[in-house]
Amino acid sequence: MNLERMRWTLKPKPSEEKTTQLSQTLGVNAIIASLLIQRGIETFEDAKKFFRPSLDGLHDPYLMKDMDKAVQRIGKAIAGGENILVYGDYDVDGTTSVALLSSYLKSYYPNVATYIPDRYEEGYGVSYQGIDFAHDNDFSLIIALDCGVKAIEKVAYASEKNIDFIICDHHRPGVEIPKAVAVLDPKRDDCEYPYKELCGCGVGFKLIQALAKNRNQTIEDLVLYLDLVATAIGADIVPITGENRILAYFGLKVINSNPRTGFKAILKQVKKTELTITDVVFIIAPRINAAGRMKHGNHAVTLLTETDINRAAVWAGEIEEFNTQRRDTDKLITEEALLQISEKKEEDRTTTVVYNENWHKGVIGIVASRLTETYYRPTLVFTKSGEKLAASARSVRGFDVYNALEACQEHIEQFGGHKYAAGLTLLEEDYQKFKDEFEKVVAQTIDPKLLKPELELDAEIDLADITPKFYRILKQFAPFGPGNRRPVFMSQHLKDVGLGKCVGEDKSHLRVVVKQGNSAQFTGIGFGMAAKQGIACKGQPFKAAYVIDENEWQGHVSLQLRLKDIKP
Repeated sequence: MNLERMRWTLKPKPSEEKTTQLSQTLGVNAIIASLLIQRGIETFEDAKKFFRPSLDGLHDPYLMKDMDKAVQRIGKAIAGGENILVYGDYDVDGTTSVALLSSYLKSYYPNVATYIPDRYEEGYGVSYQGIDFAHDNDFSLIIALDCGVKAIEKVAYASEKNIDFIICDHHRPGVEIPKAVAVLDPKRDDCEYPYKELCGCGVGFKLIQALAKNRNQTIEDLVLYLDLVATAIGADIVPITGENRILAYFGLKVINSNPRTGFKAILKQVKKTELTITDVVFIIAPRINAAGRMKHGNHAVTLLTETDINRAAVWAGEIEEFNTQRRDTDKLITEEALLQISEKKEEDRTTTVVYNENWHKGVIGIVASRLTETYYRPTLVFTKSGEKLAASARSVRGFDVYNALEACQEHIEQFGGHKYAAGLTLLEEDYQKFKDEFEKVVAQTIDPKLLKPELELDAEIDLADITPKFYRILKQFAPFGPGNRRPVFMSQHLKDVGLGKCVGEDKSHLRVVVKQGNSAQFTGIGFGMAAKQGIACKGQPFKAAYVIDENEWQGHVSLQLRLKDIKP
């Protein structure tokens, strides 16, 4: 991230009256009370739900539109001995969803198979090839997860072949809803489900919750599936608020205490005793994703449903290789894309749109994210996919890339996604027209300040406020993620005590030891912040934005500042 132009925004301070009231009610200091109010927690009851998530806080699955129809149709299939095909997308959300629903159904009904479309031959979502496979192999019910809400023609095609569809999706629907037996999607306008931010695996979990209710099972019987749900929540970057917070909280407990065999095999290679949601995002998720990116999503489903540790170790080993390939490929493509931007003199545009027919389709989403680190603006990375071009889109905070694509749809064949990430296909002859139109639409609609990375600061505090007790309470704010980010603090008038230096193999990181007046000393580490050495290490006071972390060194645990940015 380009730190030179990072803009700091201090969140508004809640009213003193509210802060004092909550502080007294909970017996916490004013800073903690203020952080809670910023997160919508204003009463003892709110705080109890936040700090002590309970499975009782999950909503009744039957509040979701069409849930009754979905459960009824699955019941009919089981009673009639029909074959059920569990179909899902090839990313983490899709493969975890397929693993979740298929393993739950197989626990009491044998005629269940899984299908993940080939990323390269079939592309995203429900495919005609997948429906033909179902028809040729005598499947009369397809349950599609993390895809399908826009598959109007595909569902109609299946219907002609006497195949019914149940759709479990969380993407925004189009104007028309497919004519499936049931379409479970909390983002449907006509769905009154109280929580709209579930991921695909979350919707799948609501379906097994409803099925379990009919089988006189309790929520406790389903806890073992929550490791999959927590992984999907982290990987799909959905808000970790409300119901997602409960699912992620208990899912992390499963990952840390009794993970499924496939996770055990992945984690064997990691020297961590306790995983956070961030570890899940950076350790487990990329490995699951790598299978679909570099080879086939089936590998991920097989690993996630495997119960034999030796076989799981073999699958995990293969997936580790895919992940290494993926890392090398995305690094190379990112370098080529940056070169393309500079050769075409496109550094000063409002958008990044790049294309090379030889780029690996499996990593273009990662490359799009990487490019926003250099050029902070809405970004699309295109490659050739069969006769068409396929792209992954990534946005910047505060800008809805889905709406921008909607405004360019005359040049697009197909698109879908969210506010911050989307995918699309178009014809090669439309590429330049689309590129020009996308630049025009974004330039006209984006607030220019959104093109500077924003660092949101939760509160200004003094170093004296940082105590072991303060940190212990902060830790209980986890799991962190969108909607509940790890608190970022700002402190002014800091001085390095003369030990500041650049560290790391390539000296790209900054390590400082700071005081504020007569406060205790704190070590601060800023990854990739060597360029800021001049501000911190010349004896002049500076201000820092940071999160508070624990540092363990030779058995000694101390609190440190993980620097986000520093300014004079």
